[in-house]
Amino acid sequence: MKIRLAWRLARVVVHLLEGLATSALVFPLASQRLRERLTRSWSRRLLGQCRIEVEQAPGAPVLEHALIVANHVSWLDIFVINALHPCRFVAKAEIRAWPVLGWLAAAAGTVFIARGNRRELRHIFKGLVEVLQQGQRVAFFPEGTTSRQGEVLPFHANLFEAAIDAKVAVQPYALAYVDAAGGYHPSIDYVGDVTFVDSLFAVLQGPPVRARLTCLSPLDGAGAHRRELAQAAQDAITLGLAA
Repeated sequence: MKIRLAWRLARVVVHLLEGLATSALVFPLASQRLRERLTRSWSRRLLGQCRIEVEQAPGAPVLEHALIVANHVSWLDIFVINALHPCRFVAKAEIRAWPVLGWLAAAAGTVFIARGNRRELRHIFKGLVEVLQQGQRVAFFPEGTTSRQGEVLPFHANLFEAAIDAKVAVQPYALAYVDAAGGYHPSIDYVGDVTFVDSLFAVLQGPPVRARLTCLSPLDGAGAHRRELAQAAQDAITLGLAA
């Protein structure tokens, strides 16, 4: 068992180093489309090495240009979404401190927000509107922190204003990690005192995982209030997980 774990961990480390090299040498010169293709491929291989199979569940058509919101379960969420539909992410500043993965997330264009910094939030908000107006897909986790599988914490409404100002739709994604029997996978919860290293080892040592992503019907941001959009997205994802 120890030898198997060491082998899996070594493969992940090598893959992370490959990602660092690609981000440093290729991304600065690559087009947006090439960066998305590389991000999708790299994310799929990372998940494969963690024995996580990504599944696109039946749902609404995927919008190429939208503000994406999803429930937040694990550090894996960004890579699961990027493995299917690469996005420009907004994430909490703590992710920037993750070993290697934080640097990779930054190199891939993730925008980090420090809690309680209203001045920084206003600056980032303007940047998000510009990116959305350029036709890119932007994603964030409105809960602001991870929650237990099957639970959806109240959504923070602030960043929903970006969809209203940019005149784009909000598309909710429901994300679940299941085992062979279809139940929530026991190795995935990333809450409480669980550290990134604890979670990584739990995933590498546990049974295979199926990450199931369901794209839900988009919500029209035109003329809406950010709190209404946030509540509608939260309700849609709650129902999507229940289904």
